[in-house]
Amino acid sequence: MKLIGIDIGKNKHFFCIMDQQTGEIVSLPVSFSNDKEGFDFLLQKIKSYQKESVLIGMEDTGHYHFALLKYLLDLQYTVALINPKTTDFNRKMQGGITKNDKLDTINICDVLDTPERKKQYRISKVNSFDLYEQKQLTRHHHNLKEQLNVYGNRLQKCIDIVFPEFNSLFKSKYGTVYMNLLKTFGSAEAIVDTDIRTIRKCFDINGRGNRIALTPEQLKQCAKSSIGISSTAEIIQIKHLVNQIELINKQIAEIDKKIEEFSLKTNSPILSIPGISHFSGTSILAELGDISNYKKPSQIIKFAGVAPLHYESSQFTAQHTSITKKGSKYLRKTLYQIILPVIRYNPVFKAYYQKKISQGKGHRCAQGHCVRKLLRIIYHLLSTNQKFDPVLLR
Repeated sequence: MKLIGIDIGKNKHFFCIMDQQTGEIVSLPVSFSNDKEGFDFLLQKIKSYQKESVLIGMEDTGHYHFALLKYLLDLQYTVALINPKTTDFNRKMQGGITKNDKLDTINICDVLDTPERKKQYRISKVNSFDLYEQKQLTRHHHNLKEQLNVYGNRLQKCIDIVFPEFNSLFKSKYGTVYMNLLKTFGSAEAIVDTDIRTIRKCFDINGRGNRIALTPEQLKQCAKSSIGISSTAEIIQIKHLVNQIELINKQIAEIDKKIEEFSLKTNSPILSIPGISHFSGTSILAELGDISNYKKPSQIIKFAGVAPLHYESSQFTAQHTSITKKGSKYLRKTLYQIILPVIRYNPVFKAYYQKKISQGKGHRCAQGHCVRKLLRIIYHLLSTNQKFDPVLLR
């Protein structure tokens, strides 16, 4: 078997070739450009070996390796992706104090040259690119939601200054009338100085849904007695923030529509679990990748970073520890977002949650137990392509 280690860079990559049986470096580290000419140069160097006898390894970092990975997979080469922390740890374990691109290629070959039982890499397949777009979309959704929270908090701060009574007039925030008023006026003083007919225009909305109980007259009366202060800077911020929030909501709706299309096409068995939506299901599948890369449920629990941290030293064993929080933060975030509806809509999970609470576990700890139970079920469903059946959990 020939091991080919590739160190990825933005403009150029390095590679070397090692004979696994002898440990001899067959081809010393050499660079090639990150373009078609460079890829063809690499191919010329390795095409003399049979594809079945070649294992190519590269670090799974950033995005600079995507084009090369797709190029090699299209040619039906076997490619192993390695966590950069693994290569860094391997270098330090060997006492290495020098790090450069050439030495990294050899280090990657050393990582590839590990027993099957202890392999520290995962094999990438062509179909993994089907999940790439889904992963980018679901992560973009998460990022937009975080931006929405930031803008929402800033908006509330501005409202508290210019019209602190405004939120108490509405049962829920960010409705159509709510946003129209902020976008049009921005402060209590502006509402007071406006005639009632102009205010009524903000209340005129088309489409379905219940109309709010608040009237333009009540709004104006509340604005007259408001303790808010007039601030040009805050009013400008309010109008800008409202526009940004509305734009982000439109972007999220566009993303969710595409995610649903992917989900319907995939038709994964995990969608049969009550509480898992098209978005959360797609996010879980995209973050986990090919389920065949995991041999047992504990591996995906570890990958999600929800495994309980075990700390033991001499005669001391920690009784209360947090989860490891290693691995995919997006997967972990999705799991904790959906675990409450999963508990609510599934009697088995609800009973399991209550059992942990009765054992003296806290709410968050009990949630963690349910998350790990959910991952074990997801692993089984994906491995067997079986629909969820709550009866089998009893």
